[in-house]
Amino acid sequence: MDWLNAENVVAVGTAVLGIVASGVMVWYERRVPRRKRIGYRVQMDNPIGDDVRSGRANRRLGLFDETPNMVDATLVLLRIENDGSQGIARDDYTGPERHGLTAVFTDRTIRGVSVTQPTDTDHLMDHFSADRGFGYDGNTLRIPRVPLNRGDHFKLLVLLSGGDIGRGIRLYGGLRDGEVHPNRSAAPDDTPPLFSRAARLISIMLTLSVVTLATIVVVRDDTPPPIGCERGTLTVTGSTAFAPVVREVARAYGEDCEGAGITVDAHGSTAGIRELTAEGAEAEKGSPPLIALSDGPKPAGLEELRENRVAVSVFALVVNDDIHLKNLSTTAVRRLYRGEITNWSRLGGPDLPVVLVSRDANSGTRQVFQRRVLGRGEIENSSADCAHKDYPSSPVVRCELDSTQQVLSTVAATPGAIGYSELNLADRAKGLHPLDLDGEPLSVDAIEHGTSDYPYREIEYAYTYGRPPADSLASSFLTYLTRGNGQDVIRTHGHLPCWSPEGLKLCADQG
Repeated sequence: MDWLNAENVVAVGTAVLGIVASGVMVWYERRVPRRKRIGYRVQMDNPIGDDVRSGRANRRLGLFDETPNMVDATLVLLRIENDGSQGIARDDYTGPERHGLTAVFTDRTIRGVSVTQPTDTDHLMDHFSADRGFGYDGNTLRIPRVPLNRGDHFKLLVLLSGGDIGRGIRLYGGLRDGEVHPNRSAAPDDTPPLFSRAARLISIMLTLSVVTLATIVVVRDDTPPPIGCERGTLTVTGSTAFAPVVREVARAYGEDCEGAGITVDAHGSTAGIRELTAEGAEAEKGSPPLIALSDGPKPAGLEELRENRVAVSVFALVVNDDIHLKNLSTTAVRRLYRGEITNWSRLGGPDLPVVLVSRDANSGTRQVFQRRVLGRGEIENSSADCAHKDYPSSPVVRCELDSTQQVLSTVAATPGAIGYSELNLADRAKGLHPLDLDGEPLSVDAIEHGTSDYPYREIEYAYTYGRPPADSLASSFLTYLTRGNGQDVIRTHGHLPCWSPEGLKLCADQG
């Protein structure tokens, strides 16, 4: 038979070998850190006083009790390490700030920081200076752009006051071709595994297989194989909460794929769905170069829109820092948003009138809040400036704003205000703090590992009008976002990719 020749046998055999090697590599990738990675772990989080709120009383000597604001002092030891396969230089940090990483200690105030490191890495200390961004403010610690060779680490001993031990401690920052992630090693000084002989052998086998097969294909056909990049223009609209993720992914795609022009123009989930439907209906044929992002599923009756599940987004109720509450029940939240509770004193808070700072009707964040928490719509708008009632008969001041950032700024500046936001942006805002709901911790890690039933979360969808052609920029960008390098960006912004091992189950269950 013509197909049973030496050339085809070699091609098929090489392809099979490549598939097997790829499968082994995928399995191995799940267990071995790759590329550039900065890991962090909390090695100690202990009270150093007689405070027994956490059920652990300690005796101490010294002047803590006499020192202002230090009765509830705690010590945290934070280890930061290069657990990837490559060294990290100062220029590998991609954040716009002078410093490289930011640590946030939920509900606590930093009083002092000490840097420690192994004796063979004394050179790291030169980077911890104020002119390189090292410093702290409130619950936020700024960590400089410290270059780390493979396996290097340093530790930060942080003295804090306020809050309980065990509250969330998060480290975030951008890293070119890499990620910042929490580590969960069993022992404090475990060294994460790097490349082994098996990994190198699998990589060599896969490389030889692909090169051999590509050589055969090139010899038989002058047409070069596709690389997955597409040229053209594309607009991404919809969710403002997810827009920072898409903007960063669009920039990365443009760097990797020459000739692609991607514009992110977010106006809210509902507005994005409406725009996509209108442009699709007007298109003469095929799918228009437009993707609409939505916090939650599309409305019923829009069968022509094709969904792509991108990530699990976690949202937060936020209150002005004058309101010292840390947790609310769902019942209390519903009463607040029905106008039944008009003063925070009824919930054990300060004597301040309730101010509801909401998003406009186009907001997917608002729709998720109504669907997952309230179980109904919000009461009517009663204020244009978020400060005064336009209608004296309204039970509370309630205003609507166009973006998540406007909500956060207004809540931070308005005593008695409560609003809602995407979690990562809420954690970084000053003058306000997020709330737990029904005692469920507001923790992305806890949600990812199934230890929290926190309700205010939703799937982020990307919609196209029909199925875009396989060789279109829309199709290529969606693949890049959901299954390619976009997954790293999604995690960096505090979301859970739907195509990660844990995300597959969460996205299936949430839907």
